[in-house]
Amino acid sequence: MAALVAPQTLQQALAELVCTFQRYARQEGDRFMLSHRELRELLEKELPSLGNVQVKEGAFEELLGILDTDKDREVSFEEYIRFVAVACTLCHEFFMDFPVGLPR
Repeated sequence: MAALVAPQTLQQALAELVCTFQRYARQEGDRFMLSHRELRELLEKELPSLGNVQVKEGAFEELLGILDTDKDREVSFEEYIRFVAVACTLCHEFFMDFPVGLPR
């Protein structure tokens, strides 16, 4: 029999978003920014389902260009959160007609 997992609260989800950014941003350079390498690693490890989607060549650079609104070649926490908001919106739209509940 599978063990039941305690439901996550919104507070826990917010803390996880912040901690995920900080964990990757602290690997090199400015600890308050994601470098290209840090962002790529974050996406590969934290959103592995993206690897299953066939994307055109240069898609990562295109995503980085969209996220990096101030064009400093790094992703700030505010730019990261905009990405998270868009990802949440896409998930919400995708799962609108599914029954409420986890896992999705």
